[in-house]
Amino acid sequence: MTADQWIALVAGIVGGALRVGAPFLFVSLGECLTEKSGRINLGLEGVLVLSAMASFGGSWLTGSAWLGVLIGGAAGALLALLHGLLCSLDRVNDVATGIALMLFGTGLAFYLGKPLIQPQAPQLPAIPLGDWSDNPVIRSALQVNSLVPVGIVLAVFLWWGFARTRAGLLVRMAGDSANATRALGYSVAGLRIAATTAGGFIAGLGGASLTLFYPGSWNEGISSGQGLIAVALVIFARWSPLRCIGAALLFGGAGAIGPALQSIGVGWGYHLFNTVPYVLTLVILVLTCKPGSVAVGSPGELSSTR
Repeated sequence: MTADQWIALVAGIVGGALRVGAPFLFVSLGECLTEKSGRINLGLEGVLVLSAMASFGGSWLTGSAWLGVLIGGAAGALLALLHGLLCSLDRVNDVATGIALMLFGTGLAFYLGKPLIQPQAPQLPAIPLGDWSDNPVIRSALQVNSLVPVGIVLAVFLWWGFARTRAGLLVRMAGDSANATRALGYSVAGLRIAATTAGGFIAGLGGASLTLFYPGSWNEGISSGQGLIAVALVIFARWSPLRCIGAALLFGGAGAIGPALQSIGVGWGYHLFNTVPYVLTLVILVLTCKPGSVAVGSPGELSSTR
């Protein structure tokens, strides 16, 4: 390959990491907040798909992409709220409930989203990071989702909030010791419902980035399991919002290898490269999850999840 092709390839992977990694970032931040409170939400795949459909529909109906983002976040919050309420009941298993709501969320999105497959909705504006180059491939590759800076600021805010604010400390306490939380007079169920709902709203922003920027349309295969991969991302990031940024970029870059190669004319192995994020998920889980041991940084109550 020529020097220009190498530059275009690197730009494609970097730009793809920012585009493809945006949903991973928001969903992993949402799950990080949820798990910090001691609850696991495996229904985030349903949250992501439902919010993607709601964002696209909201943007199409209102004519405003940013209103569509808020509608998508609200849809994600409502489904996560349902998860939080159900899991607060006695003898209800978090994992089983999450799987059930994943199926419910995706099925509801597919049913309500059928009229949205053909229409075009207003899209989020792009941040042009490639204007320094005359190469159209590089300029196109470095068109960055305007939600990415929002996600980075949100990650910093969550990191600061967990360490410096009363609300953050209460969420962490509910995740580390339910008994200590109750002894101080706080409602463990209330804290977890609030954290799960807020996490659903954040994850819903990831759904908005799918249909309102990249790939920028609504179809029933829009997610491809990104909501489930985000659970592995949180483990890989050791429940740190700041590390979620790096993890999301890593997975986004892995998913962008195939399209980046195709953009410079390398077509062989395209579908093989599309499997890289899933292979990476398996490798990370094998390396970081050992039977009989608790991962570093894991909230104490996760090991006793019903």
